[in-house]
Amino acid sequence: MILARLTLAVAAVFAVLPATDASAHTVCPLPVFGPGSQYHPRIKPSHFSSHVTNPWYPLKVGRTYVYTGTREGQAALDLVVTTSRTRVIDGVRTRVVEDRLYLDNVLAERTSDYFAQDRCGNVWYFGEDTAELDAHGRVVSREGTFHAGVDGAQPGVVMQAHPQLGRYFRQEWYAGQAEDVFKVISLNATFGRYHHALRTQETTALEPGVIDNKYYVRNIGEVAEIAVKGPTEALKLTEIIS
Repeated sequence: MILARLTLAVAAVFAVLPATDASAHTVCPLPVFGPGSQYHPRIKPSHFSSHVTNPWYPLKVGRTYVYTGTREGQAALDLVVTTSRTRVIDGVRTRVVEDRLYLDNVLAERTSDYFAQDRCGNVWYFGEDTAELDAHGRVVSREGTFHAGVDGAQPGVVMQAHPQLGRYFRQEWYAGQAEDVFKVISLNATFGRYHHALRTQETTALEPGVIDNKYYVRNIGEVAEIAVKGPTEALKLTEIIS
C-alpha cells in the first residue's frame, strides 16, 4: 500500500512538470531532407512570426548590410535591407527583405525575399520575387521567383535555432527554379577578423558545378559568401547601417 501511494505521488509530480526541450521541439518539426518531389514540410501559420531574432540570422527592421566584392567577373556591390513590410505567404506572415545587386555600378538584379521564424527560433524562407535587369534597367528574366504554396513550391529552412553539423536542409523548393540546399560544415570557423563563425556549404541541382560557402557570426548574420567551386565570386560584409 505504501509503495502504491508513493508511485501515485511520483506520477502526480511528473504530470505537472513543464515539457522538456525534446518535447517542446515537436511543436515546430524541421523537415527531413529528401527528394524534392517528396518534400512537403508541415507548416502551421500560428507557429510563425515575421519577427526574426535568431542570433545567426537576425533581421532587424531598418538595418542595411553592405557587401562588396566580385561577381561574374565584375565589381559587385550588394545592399540587403530588412524592411518594415510584411507579406502573407502560404498563410504565414513573413518579413520582406530587399536585395539590390550592382555590377560595375549598374543595377543588375533586384529581389524581394520573404522570411519567417518559427516558435523554436528556426528561420524559414517562404519565397522571393526576383528580376534580372539589362544595362537599361529592363527586366530580362524572373527566373528563380517562387512563393511557397503556389504551383507546388515549398518553403525551406535557412538557419536552425541550434545549428547541427552536417545536417542537410532544403532552403527552398520549386522544381526547376529554386532548389538550393545547405549544410553546416563548421561551427567554429575563422574568416578575417571574425572568429567562432558558422560556415555553411550551399549547392543546387540546377548548377551542379557550383559550390558556395557562407560565413555567419552571432548577432551579426552573414558576413561573407565565397564560391569554392565554379565561377570566381566573393562578397564580403563591409558595413552595417542601422
